[in-house]
Amino acid sequence: MKIVISPAKSLDFETEVPTKQFTQGVYLDAAAKLISVLKKKSPKKLSELMSISAKLGELNWQRNQEWQLPFSLENARQAVYAFKGDVYLGLDAYSIPEKKLNYLGDSLRILSGLYGVLKPFDLMQAYRLEMGTKLKVGTKSNLYQYWDTKVTAALNEEMVAGEPLVNLASNEYFKVIKPKLLKGDVITPQFKDYKDGKLKMISFFAKKARGMMVRYIIDNDIKDVESLKGFDYGGYAFDDKLSSANEFVFVR
Repeated sequence: MKIVISPAKSLDFETEVPTKQFTQGVYLDAAAKLISVLKKKSPKKLSELMSISAKLGELNWQRNQEWQLPFSLENARQAVYAFKGDVYLGLDAYSIPEKKLNYLGDSLRILSGLYGVLKPFDLMQAYRLEMGTKLKVGTKSNLYQYWDTKVTAALNEEMVAGEPLVNLASNEYFKVIKPKLLKGDVITPQFKDYKDGKLKMISFFAKKARGMMVRYIIDNDIKDVESLKGFDYGGYAFDDKLSSANEFVFVR
């Protein structure tokens, strides 16, 4: 079973990492090409490109200028410990027992506008480049065109025929994958909460629940799709009536 999640805008390069285990990304050369384009953009142009504040434009200009290969534990950080958003709050990777880290490394993949796809322990340097950014690179007018089938190919390289892919990424990021080319079926969990008497998808809770679902899979060595239905973290429960073969709905 493979799992995909989105990255996060917030980063943490300060907290002590609980393992020295690391790997290198499969598309670092492609990432370097993107960085070479970004390095030519001023802080103001970066702010306009990504619709961010002048302060964030300056920060990411600095990050781009400092970005360089090769990556090591001295100048980079394992991806699963570098991202700090709501999904990662739900995952709480820092508390995963050491004996579970290999399964985490085998199962989880993080989609990225800069790196394409990252394994949990792939080293990365700080960046900001959302998948939906309309960055022109050569003849490619945006990142979806730039990554084209690369991310799908990387996933297929690691999957066996019929192996399911659990989609816990946002629509923005999952669009870089071509499901029809994958070796296995895609299962997309949805998380909904009752609010004012109505069942709704509330962004903060849904993002955190995606991370909790990853943690549930890792904690329980989940290997088959049917076992996903037992997810009960955070008070969620599987709703058979709202679910379909490829979309599992959990409510609370």
